[in-house]
Amino acid sequence: MTVPSSAELASPSFVFVDSNVFLYALDEADPTKQHAARNWRAELWKSRRGRVSFQVLGEFYVNALRKQPAAREEARAEVRDLLTWNPIVTDAFVLELGWKIQDRYQLAYWDALIVAAAKAASCRYLLTEDLQAGQQLDGVEVVSPFLRSPESLL
Repeated sequence: MTVPSSAELASPSFVFVDSNVFLYALDEADPTKQHAARNWRAELWKSRRGRVSFQVLGEFYVNALRKQPAAREEARAEVRDLLTWNPIVTDAFVLELGWKIQDRYQLAYWDALIVAAAKAASCRYLLTEDLQAGQQLDGVEVVSPFLRSPESLL
């Protein structure tokens, strides 16, 4: 275990949230995962440490409608709310960084863009179940929302 520096202790630990967390928060098929996702979402709203990208918002919206076509307005409302998190845009910097991360860690393109956006948003953590929990990707730690609680990071 590494000891955090004084700069790390003084600055907030931003958490980049992948679309699957928001999807589980709406999905009643798995109450355990739904509860954990809702807990993460609530704590990140309260602490103001949650971050997203427009890619994440798009993935969430498309997949929410795929699962529940009648939930269009609910999904749109969630996206509108998440706009207050100042989503990261996939610009030239994020694209180039994504390619470097893709090559270095042999990630799928879309996953590499998520990591690049997390890095561009100065996030220390990436909350997702799509990558290996505990993995360090260019200074961003992958955290499973179902293996750790928000209190362990915030």
